[in-house]
Amino acid sequence: MHTILTIIALLIVLGVVVFVHEAGHFMAARWAGVRVDAFSIGFGPAIIKWHDKHNTVWKLCCLPLGGYVSIYGQEDMFNRKKYDELPKGKKIGHYLSVPAWKQFIIIGAGVFMNFMLAWAIYSADFMFRPRNIQLPVIGQVVRDSVAFKAGIKAGDTIVKIDNASIQNWGEIIIAKELADKHDANVIVSRKGKTVNVTLAPAERWGLIADGSKTMFRKKSFAGAVYSGLRETYYQSKTLLVVLKQIITGERSSKQLGSFITIAQVSGHALEAGFFIFLSIIALISVNLAVINLLPLPVLDGGYLLILIIEAITRRKLGGKAMEITILVGWVLIMLLFAFTMWNDIARVFGLN
Repeated sequence: MHTILTIIALLIVLGVVVFVHEAGHFMAARWAGVRVDAFSIGFGPAIIKWHDKHNTVWKLCCLPLGGYVSIYGQEDMFNRKKYDELPKGKKIGHYLSVPAWKQFIIIGAGVFMNFMLAWAIYSADFMFRPRNIQLPVIGQVVRDSVAFKAGIKAGDTIVKIDNASIQNWGEIIIAKELADKHDANVIVSRKGKTVNVTLAPAERWGLIADGSKTMFRKKSFAGAVYSGLRETYYQSKTLLVVLKQIITGERSSKQLGSFITIAQVSGHALEAGFFIFLSIIALISVNLAVINLLPLPVLDGGYLLILIIEAITRRKLGGKAMEITILVGWVLIMLLFAFTMWNDIARVFGLN
């Protein structure tokens, strides 16, 4: 039963996140007057498919681990000669028939929609789910720790870390992660007075929360929308920091996971409750958006970078070199997929 639940959770999470991403591309293309030939959830043979009035083929395929929107002529962006040679009637609705700024919106709309989905879910979570929040009040400072040497005392309340406002204990943990390699500027409130301290990088700062200082809190609409945006920003920033640390060797690359990890986390979240499950959808949506913004060929970020370079240099990129670059991009993506799969298989079967 647990396996079935895990599979259902994975299909829901990926289905929602991928659909929203591709819907962004689809809606932007329709808005720009570019023809969309296909909208697919999943890959491989279609289980269900139909045509809409614009002759777009909608498909639900048998391998639901992604999806795509097929935009007419997008593959010609590095072969303008092919576009130029088309008869006038064939250029109608072509991707290259619209100005570069509209192409930019079409490519960026998927990532934008993923961020919007995460923002909406986090906002709803803050608005409708009261939380017993652990306030950022210090209950104890470990002797001879970084915090102890900096002068932080029991009873202090953390107000800011590196100019980021701190409202709960979880945000202290996130701030500690983000300040992993530099001194953190910390503002604490002590008996009505503000005190500035500096915490040096360390495995642990030595702060222990005052467990009695909690509060059930349900935010107003405006507060929830702001907190949802803030949470989306923090999750995005945290992922970028983690990726940087993996690239520089500060973290183990074994922490990277594939859809197996997503399935396991999603399954546990579905068992834990509706709002927890929604939070996982939001987190995966943020991850998909951030990863897609990386300036790698074949990812949205790579295409956006190419459009920016073309706008600055006022010349179109293409030719054999660009074809090789795109091929290298696909190879890198496939290698990353294989590597994350191996990480998950090794973890599940205890091969690490």
